Amino acid sequence: MAQALNSALRDTMREDPTVHLLGEDVGQLGGVFRITDGLAAEFGADRCLDTPLAEAGILGTAIGMAMYGLRPVVEMQFDAFAYPAMEQLVSHVAKMRNRTAGRLALPITVRVPYGGGIGGVEHHSDSSEAYYASTPGLHVVTPATVGDAYGLLRASIASDDPVVFLEPKRLYWSKDELDTAAAVAPVGRAVLRRTGRSAVLITYGPSLPVCLEAAEAARAEGWDLAVLDLRSLVPFDDATVCEVVRSVGRAVVVHESTGFGGVGAEIAARVTERCFHHLAAPVLRVTGFDIPYPPPMLEHHHLPGVDRILDAVAKLQWEA
Repeated sequence: MAQALNSALRDTMREDPTVHLLGEDVGQLGGVFRITDGLAAEFGADRCLDTPLAEAGILGTAIGMAMYGLRPVVEMQFDAFAYPAMEQLVSHVAKMRNRTAGRLALPITVRVPYGGGIGGVEHHSDSSEAYYASTPGLHVVTPATVGDAYGLLRASIASDDPVVFLEPKRLYWSKDELDTAAAVAPVGRAVLRRTGRSAVLITYGPSLPVCLEAAEAARAEGWDLAVLDLRSLVPFDDATVCEVVRSVGRAVVVHESTGFGGVGAEIAARVTERCFHHLAAPVLRVTGFDIPYPPPMLEHHHLPGVDRILDAVAKLQWEA
């Protein structure tokens, strides 16, 4: 996945001279996860720019660049490092198109490595998607496959709306063949990764591999689980989600972030409102616990796993 993201940036920069990268260590070092490796050497320091350790300043600079016709791609080095830039993001990036009655767009892509599973210490493993998804004016997307990493990043940079692009850190080293011609992933479209008739696991980003593993394990219990990858949290693909839920009648939402006020709560509400008469059981959630992210030795308890997902599916059958 890391190489797919690197390829997406390189291909986009070759095609569009207005695309500029900026962030901490994105130039000479190539980023802490090497996502921008080699780009400064190819495109120069003026298009792949190392910045001071000042997230609010980085995003504020990107706003000015976008106002003058560039397409900046900002890297926030880790998820929780992005919080100092929230004022710029919420007050200006998200609101500028509306504030100017559509006359001024800010085509900024904010790349955020996010989520746990890598043994990171405090401030290195947050799942902050709910903050961004609840901010009108932002698009929020998160890839879970190598192909989507390439396709969604290219689509995000091409968008005239600002995009928060959430990259699951624990999937950076996931491997698959990349066909760049076929890796087309439009923002706002979910995809069914696995069909099933017993229930559907609705998920995104770092939780997709866990859900696929759970669906495989569920076969031993006689359950045939579908797995739906949202890919995009905003815009949300109500049509695809509802089509799948209505066809199976049971749903579990799975994500790493906290349950209270999390994205899963909104998904469960939308599904219940739109699919109520097709549901054989309540929509359930399997999430991280409502605590600050735990130390590395405890994160395997905190993150949704196969057993917790199967427990929820068992409850769905009982509720029916």
